[in-house]
Amino acid sequence: MEWAGHPNWFFRLSKFSLPYLKHPAVPRTQWVTQVEHPERWVLKPLYSFAGAGVIVGPTAEQIAAVAEGEAPGDWILQERVDFAPVIATPFGPTKIEVRIMYIGRQAVNTVVRMGRGAQMGVDFNKGFSWVGASAAFLDSASEPRA
Repeated sequence: MEWAGHPNWFFRLSKFSLPYLKHPAVPRTQWVTQVEHPERWVLKPLYSFAGAGVIVGPTAEQIAAVAEGEAPGDWILQERVDFAPVIATPFGPTKIEVRIMYIGRQAVNTVVRMGRGAQMGVDFNKGFSWVGASAAFLDSASEPRA
């Protein structure tokens, strides 16, 4: 028998770690209580799936309401990333997002999402073809070694 964590653990770990990661490949992220200038941010709950509860371009009032609410520690602000439609499909150019989760130097999970909606989540791409999510496979010979 193997232990498997609750799905919320994945979402909390993946989003919770973002404010602590400082790298050009990681969008600037901070806790909702730390914001100084609300432009170009995306307000995200730690426990969201498929864009639920996410506010793209929140107002100062929306940020303040969350920061002064019951659980401000369950929210982050992430710098908005504009995805370019670079994948040619039979239905027009499509945006792609590739996420890779590392533990140390080992890639342990990949998610690839394609979309043409306002966000990459399922609810934002209804009615479009050639959109959705999948997994990516990495060549283990090309991964960095400790």
